[in-house]
Amino acid sequence: MKLKNFFGAAALALTAVPAFAQDIMVHDSYARAASPSAMAGAAFMQIMNHGDTDDRLIDVRSDVAKRTELHTHIEADNGVMQMRQVEGGFAIPAGETHMLARGGDHVMFMGLNESLNHGDSVTVTLVFENAGEVEVQIPVDLERQPDHGAMSHGDHGNSTDN
Repeated sequence: MKLKNFFGAAALALTAVPAFAQDIMVHDSYARAASPSAMAGAAFMQIMNHGDTDDRLIDVRSDVAKRTELHTHIEADNGVMQMRQVEGGFAIPAGETHMLARGGDHVMFMGLNESLNHGDSVTVTLVFENAGEVEVQIPVDLERQPDHGAMSHGDHGNSTDN
């Protein structure tokens, strides 16, 4: 009887988690740096909002770097692409997926506290306006090539669910 009560309480505790947190799913994530001695790195992923309410990724945190920010690439007046921090974050509409991909929106690690070595993983906390904090383990993949055919918006292969 005690064991049955324990499982009942555990099931109740799981359903007490805000519904929004269950609506966000991170898929196909990976992190990388240009070289083992690089002082910066980045993380890429698909963020899916399976809920009925729009959300927004408003912040990101990680101990892997002195600063961790949400970034995007913007074309300057001279036609050169430049990385910029996105202060307002990224909209994640209900029922849609937002891609964080090379050449577009991404998580930027600046002032790495340690090297990003192939096969390691990085702990990242994504902070959403509605869903709250979602912690993900992101594998470091220094061999992965961007999917140029999808213009940074397709499946990059080698899926890793988080």
